[in-house]
Amino acid sequence: MIYKPTLKLLHAGALRKPVVECAKLLQEIHPEVPISLESYGSRACARQVREGKVVDVLALADPMLFEELLGPDYIDKYYIFANDQIVLAYNEFSRGNEEIDPQNWFDILLRKEVSFGRSNQNLDPCGYRTLMVWQLAEQYYEREGLFEKLDTKCNKEWIYPKSYDLAADVLVGKLDFAFEYLCVANQFGLKSLVLPEKINLSNPAHASHYRQATVSLQGKNSGDMITIAGTPIEFAIAIPKNSENPELAQIFLDLILSKQGQQLLEDCGLIPY
Repeated sequence: MIYKPTLKLLHAGALRKPVVECAKLLQEIHPEVPISLESYGSRACARQVREGKVVDVLALADPMLFEELLGPDYIDKYYIFANDQIVLAYNEFSRGNEEIDPQNWFDILLRKEVSFGRSNQNLDPCGYRTLMVWQLAEQYYEREGLFEKLDTKCNKEWIYPKSYDLAADVLVGKLDFAFEYLCVANQFGLKSLVLPEKINLSNPAHASHYRQATVSLQGKNSGDMITIAGTPIEFAIAIPKNSENPELAQIFLDLILSKQGQQLLEDCGLIPY
């Protein structure tokens, strides 16, 4: 029996569809290659690699994680390949969906009967980015105490390990609304409320403004805390140093960065670089 090396892909939940589609493209070129895919929140992915998990390709929802948690011991370099924005995802049955707009969304969310969720900031970049959006919204709308009100109402049962799980529960009606990447809302066929650029972390032109928002997170080691500032949302990919199939990994990386791959990313709702 001939051994066929398995290409192991570990990726942010938000990147599930684009990674799956790129994996299909790779198998068209190399149908003999088995491919294994796993997804978690990006911080959780990075921690697994730090703890010894062996993967061939690592795709994360924040380039900062390569610097903060993985470089230079676990990766040599990474490539930023797309950007996105935070939106408020919902469906046609979400309570308040017919009234919600960019000027009143927080009032709708704070209604007693309305539920909304976010992902865990210590596991998933979408989680800490959501907290940044709330901070920026308090300033943008001149609503003192808005962050605290949103944070208080979003109880533990509405905080999920990764953004992909959030979208799934909005789809089936367990949540009315969720703070999501636009690409994930699109992947699930959800409606999305686009927030003003000054708060949705989408536009590099507002990078200095986004830096006003900060969030404290668990650091590299247990008990350590770090503070990070808001930045425009970007996604990045790398081949870890412990990859067992670096040549296959490079083929996948080249594919996702190619024109064909970039078109695929765009079809999945991302803005490719």
